[in-house]
Amino acid sequence: MASRKNYYVGVDLGGTSLRAMVVDEKYRLLASEKVRTPVGQKPRVTIAKMAEVIKAALGSAAIRSGNVAAVSVGAPGTINARHGVVEQAPNLGWTNVPLASELRQRLGVPVRVDNDVNVGMMGEYALGAGRGAKDLVGIFVGTGIGGALIINGKLFEGACGGAGEIGHTVILVNGPLCHCGHRGCAEALASRTAMERDVRAAIQSGQKSLVPKIMRKKGHTRMTSSVIQSALNKHDRVMEEVFKRAQYYLGILVANAVNLLDPERVVIGGGIAARLRDEFVAAIRETAYEYFIHAGRARAVKILPGKLDDDAGPLGAVVLARRGAGVEQGTLKK
Repeated sequence: MASRKNYYVGVDLGGTSLRAMVVDEKYRLLASEKVRTPVGQKPRVTIAKMAEVIKAALGSAAIRSGNVAAVSVGAPGTINARHGVVEQAPNLGWTNVPLASELRQRLGVPVRVDNDVNVGMMGEYALGAGRGAKDLVGIFVGTGIGGALIINGKLFEGACGGAGEIGHTVILVNGPLCHCGHRGCAEALASRTAMERDVRAAIQSGQKSLVPKIMRKKGHTRMTSSVIQSALNKHDRVMEEVFKRAQYYLGILVANAVNLLDPERVVIGGGIAARLRDEFVAAIRETAYEYFIHAGRARAVKILPGKLDDDAGPLGAVVLARRGAGVEQGTLKK
């Protein structure tokens, strides 16, 4: 039936990139478009760009908007999912932005909005590293550190929708200042932003590092995951020390989460995990095992890198759009 609404668009609104993915009801990828996020612009500029990217993806898939059941967006920050409002997104500079209604007006289709880490974890749970488990913790390491909780097969959002902000667990009292205004948060110690800060500080203190040269060669102004990988491959001592310290703090963070929630699995996602896989996660895992309160069965808890990489966000958004508050695991087809 030509009028059947059996296509979905999942959107990942990140601090660096904006991606839209078109899939059918069996999660078969039909088209994908990706651009840089217009950071620093007014919300309406970013929303207009989002609509443009979605339309481009639908065009590539030769699908009309009338055949789209829903568009679902994973956005950073604190989200009022019921009303589709981005209440606070510090990395975007957004406050109380009615993203769902604004985007719906531009596209003419239903729009759902949820936290980006929540949707990424839903993707991993239903289609990736979390398949087969009922209780999971997701930790996504990127520009910041986000978390998501799935308890008894359902996304746990808390009383006010703010559950899972694991990046703001205080690991080091009176540690570095976090973007949230507090000191010693995991995000201020082990995010990619924190690693870049520490590398720059080491260079400023006189230590030698290849990181600036690698960034120039790649044409990057920020220390991306690919820059980190290149520096580690060249055995850059500054990068190795900063990286090892971040892994240690992430291990402590994982141990705290496991001691509190007793999950079956912990999934580590984000750009660094996607690029380095177990090279990143192995040291986190070993540190976490040391600090588990139930040491005898510590290794029964699986601590894994995500499987979906950049697809976790948009696919998770589609999972949420299709299943609402409930969760149903499936099979990813490409």
